[in-house]
Amino acid sequence: MPELTLQHEELAAVLRQVDSELAALERRAAAQEVLPLAPTVECVLELVSRLIVACIVAQGGKQAPGPAADVLDAFKVLVKGEPRWNAIRDNCRELVYYRNCIKMGRLDALPAVPGKMAVRTARHIFLYIKTRCLREGIQG
Repeated sequence: MPELTLQHEELAAVLRQVDSELAALERRAAAQEVLPLAPTVECVLELVSRLIVACIVAQGGKQAPGPAADVLDAFKVLVKGEPRWNAIRDNCRELVYYRNCIKMGRLDALPAVPGKMAVRTARHIFLYIKTRCLREGIQG
């Protein structure tokens, strides 16, 4: 099982890296910095995608999507055969909704402080994934 251990180590490394990047965004928001909306949303979508792909690889048995895959496409692969992952489906969809509103010029459809909300939503996804990994014996 050394390959499985290596995959779990890679997932733990992704968890640490994403945690660090989210913490940096959270510090900026806590310092009352207005996070630039479009770059922040793209950043957190990329972080969430990295987490999801790392989980797929660590689980094994599924073909992980490529790095250019949309977060919802990656999520579909993750949830297949594992319905408990649906707990974060709406959070992933919310981040995609933010991105779509930005692309359509519909900033009025977003909540107050959408950059900060995007970071909070990504943190929620991170915490769910981290908790599942800890429960399953994957340290991060």
